[in-house]
Amino acid sequence: MKIARFLLHKIGWQYKVNVPDTPKCVICVAPHTSNWDFFVGELAVRSVGWKPGFLMKSTWFFFPLGMMLKAIGGVPVHRGKKKDGKSSITESLVEAYAKADSLAIAVTPEGTRSLNKEWHKGMLVVATEAKVPLILAYIDFKNKIACLDKVFTPTGDLDADLGTIRRYYKDKGYMARYPEKFSTGL
Repeated sequence: MKIARFLLHKIGWQYKVNVPDTPKCVICVAPHTSNWDFFVGELAVRSVGWKPGFLMKSTWFFFPLGMMLKAIGGVPVHRGKKKDGKSSITESLVEAYAKADSLAIAVTPEGTRSLNKEWHKGMLVVATEAKVPLILAYIDFKNKIACLDKVFTPTGDLDADLGTIRRYYKDKGYMARYPEKFSTGL
């Protein structure tokens, strides 16, 4: 925790926490336009003392990088679907939350660093099924602030919930490392 705070400060960043201590949660992070989002976000969540985890394409989990990513909380995402339509990663995450005393998985709703107007609902499915809150977080490159900002409790209406989340992030595009790569689709 102290090392993360030191490193974050050393690179000129600060973190803000506007939510209560929530060791079991899904963290929705946007805008996501750069690999630097990962590093800043990791340091910020560790500065708070939460046990962070993150989803990343399985292709990044090659030796030796894969061992290091798993050691710091990385969960490889295999983009396959099960026959019932749910992704195997969703079921795995719901199980992981059931077993853990503390687990905070960061998810980017865009699913990519490139421009994507079609956001994914998986974070809402996981939060709903695991019965954990969703924390809305942002990384502001303009002001060098990483913020855990709001607690969002999913209602079960995935489309309505995603609309609410998109509206929350709609005016945050200027914060992105590459603002031209960010869109909420609204």
